[in-house]
Parts: sequence; structure tokens; C-alpha cells
Amino acid sequence: MREIVFGQLLVFCCVSFLVFNVSVFNSISIGLIDSHPLQLAGIVATFARHAGFNIIATGTSVKDIVDIATRNAPDVMIVDLNMTDDTFGAITRARAATPGTKIVAFTSLANVNTVVRALDAGTSGYVLNTSDPSELVHAVEAVRRGETYIAPGLASQVITLLRTHSFRQVAEAVKFSVREEQVVRLLLRGKTNKQIATVLSISERTVKHYMTILMQKLNVSNRVEFVIAAQKLTGQDSELGPRELKVH
Repeated sequence: MREIVFGQLLVFCCVSFLVFNVSVFNSISIGLIDSHPLQLAGIVATFARHAGFNIIATGTSVKDIVDIATRNAPDVMIVDLNMTDDTFGAITRARAATPGTKIVAFTSLANVNTVVRALDAGTSGYVLNTSDPSELVHAVEAVRRGETYIAPGLASQVITLLRTHSFRQVAEAVKFSVREEQVVRLLLRGKTNKQIATVLSISERTVKHYMTILMQKLNVSNRVEFVIAAQKLTGQDSELGPRELKVH
């Protein structure tokens, strides 16, 4: 009887051990770096209340960002941006050292430019510390899946800023020849390819050739997109209405 009980106990222990290890293996490992002890304790408590997470390391300084990344290689690191200016540099170094580790910025800085700077540094998530704790959990899950997570109140502003930044880069790189500028200005005045050819004393085929070059320079695929992009570049309004734009 004693042998049966012992055998059952042994089986129970083995199964429990296997279940525990499978659970840990499937969980998301997390590294926490926050210079505020109370906030750090609050984050630990938040993830302790949710299954599927395993906090494997904590730190309180910028130095810990790279140390924990290289030493522990967690799936996700949650980093406080309110430490020093070198926090962004440390994030970049940590990502370079362990590319598989995703980083979520957890901060009070509700500034769109700071969000973009953090994304450029290598973060995949940005959560405000005034958010509901569940939002941080969702952010960790999202970046682990390979997604980018930005606090809902900032997301649309960030997208607008990134689009503007991208367009400025294109604008700075675009250089028009004298003839190309003439084509652009006539196009914005509502002229057709045939009319442009007449005004410039060139063939309609040559106008089409210039249009191809111009669309490549502005990275657009059709005449409508070209007119919109050209308006932004030149600051000149088009005399074409939406329907007229689609005709040519």
C-alpha cells in the first residue's frame, strides 16, 4: 500500500514538474528597468496577476538596459524613458546586442516627438504610465507578436508626424530640372499633356516621358497622386477638380 501511495505521489510530482516547465517555457519572459522603486513594484505586481508572463530580471539604471538584454535576453523589456538622455542610446545598443528582444517604453512623456525618437531608437511599444495597467499587458503581448503598439491617445498623431517627416525627406531629395518645373506648373494649372506640349513646343510623347520621370521622383503611381504631391512641394494649388484629375 505504501509503495502504491509513493508511486502515485511520484507520478503527481513528475506531472506537476512538467506542467510547471511547460508553463514557464510558453510564457513571455520580461525584463523591467525603471528608476522609480514604487513604479517598478507596481509593474511586477501587474504581471504577477496575469498568467503567461515571467519576470526574469529587473533594473533601475540606464546601464541595466544593455546588461539585462545581453545577460538575460528576455522576450520583452519594459524601459522607463525618464532616466537620462542616454536612455535612447542604451535602447539602440540593447536592440543591436539582442535583436530578438522587443522593447516597450513606459513613461510619463506624452510627447509625439519623443514617441518617434523612441521608435527610431528601437522600441516597438510606447505606453504612458497614466494608462490602465492592462494596457501595458496588451502592449507586451502585441510587441511579442511582432506588432507595434502605441498608446491610443498618441497613435494618430504619431502616424501624421511620420508621414510628414517622410514627405519632407522626399521633398529635400527631389530636384527638378527647368523643363520639369515647367511641366509641373502647367500640370497644376490644369493643362492636359497635349496642351503642355503645345505651350512648351515639344511633342506629347516627350511630355509623357517627363511625366514618367516626375512620378518616379515623387514616388507616386498615377497622375492624381502626382498632382497632390506636387501641390505639397510647390505650395501651389491645382486648378483641376477631382473629376478632371482622373481624365488625363
